[in-house]
Amino acid sequence: MQRLYFLIPDKETTSTIVDELNAMGLTKEDLHVMGKDWRPLEKEGVPVATLIQTSDVANAWKRGAIAGAVLGFVLGLVAHFIIHGTNIVWITLAMVVFGALFGVWTSTMVGVSVRDVKVSKYDKAIKRGAMLLIIDVPEEQEETFKTVIKHHHPEVIIDKIDAKDRAENVGEGN
Repeated sequence: MQRLYFLIPDKETTSTIVDELNAMGLTKEDLHVMGKDWRPLEKEGVPVATLIQTSDVANAWKRGAIAGAVLGFVLGLVAHFIIHGTNIVWITLAMVVFGALFGVWTSTMVGVSVRDVKVSKYDKAIKRGAMLLIIDVPEEQEETFKTVIKHHHPEVIIDKIDAKDRAENVGEGN
């Protein structure tokens, strides 16, 4: 799946685009909207973007688990050398598991407060009243969706996460 971001100037155009995307086969699970005044769209049945779509929480836990497990492994080895006569396998394994779980917990707490790289890119426009429609499309159909929407609505800015965005910001949301 490829995540596309549509910056749309108003609610009416957003509603029209959602209808077009539904007609093209996307379901409500594939669409998420955010904006200053999203309530009318929610009443029309457009799902509102959640923390998972608008923050880095989805990727933060993975980084935390890896970092915590590595730190737990190192601390397990240190504990083995400090406490002589202990079984290195069990101490190290316990520290790796504890480190991974602690890493997941702490990084998820941080990830909730870090905005997705694309969402933060359009914060000013969203505050001025634009709507951000986040859609998940099959990669092989990405160009089709972009072409159809751009043809019907040339005012819409269509964006996606690319290598440059990943290099500028560790988080990408999910």
